[in-house]
Amino acid sequence: MMRLRQIALVTAELRDAEQKICEQLGLEVCYRDPGLSHFGLRHGLYAIGDQLLEVVAPKQAGTTAGRFLDRRGGAGGYMVLLQTDNLEQHKERVEDAGIRIVHDGQVNERGTSIHGIHLHPKDVGGAILSLDQADPPASWLWAGHDWQYHSLGDIVTKIVAIDIQADNPQTMAERWAKAIGTTLKDNVIELDDAQIRFVPANDGRGDGLAAADLVATDRSRAGEVLSICDFEFRLV
Repeated sequence: MMRLRQIALVTAELRDAEQKICEQLGLEVCYRDPGLSHFGLRHGLYAIGDQLLEVVAPKQAGTTAGRFLDRRGGAGGYMVLLQTDNLEQHKERVEDAGIRIVHDGQVNERGTSIHGIHLHPKDVGGAILSLDQADPPASWLWAGHDWQYHSLGDIVTKIVAIDIQADNPQTMAERWAKAIGTTLKDNVIELDDAQIRFVPANDGRGDGLAAADLVATDRSRAGEVLSICDFEFRLV
């Protein structure tokens, strides 16, 4: 199994981004991790079906998120979290492939657990890629225990594709396929529930997570494009 379970954006101003997410996408905050404040960050998580959207903002200098904002010249896509049911096997595989793991974290609470590894962005490119295993699989402790209660479907219900832009999409796609341990066709990785598409970078900002396709509850809205955090949300 390999699912798209969460994407994260980064912005300099969380409040403005949160207002747009709630108003334009019909979502609400499902979790804030108090532990992130120790890393100089504030954030919000928003449930889309059983997937998650996260927005992170630095609140002090010297954070990875702040350096990302400086490097890409503003807000944008930041991280992709994929869910697997055999993380240890993938961990061994990426290490054998020479892909560095920059973070290996695990949380266990009330009989529920989650374990994730972040791969070095210089070895993968485009965004931070995390491979995660949740037990039980329907849970997702990165968003706490009650996130499902806040999953609203008035406007959007599911993330079915993301776009990663690159100056060389084919090279980027091959690096991601190697990191995920999957096949590649026409610069597209097919997950169990979504696509990862690699497209040319035409906006002068270089490599990065650039867009997501969300299933619209109101089918007449398919084709609309919403811009939040310099990131495109396309209703399909």
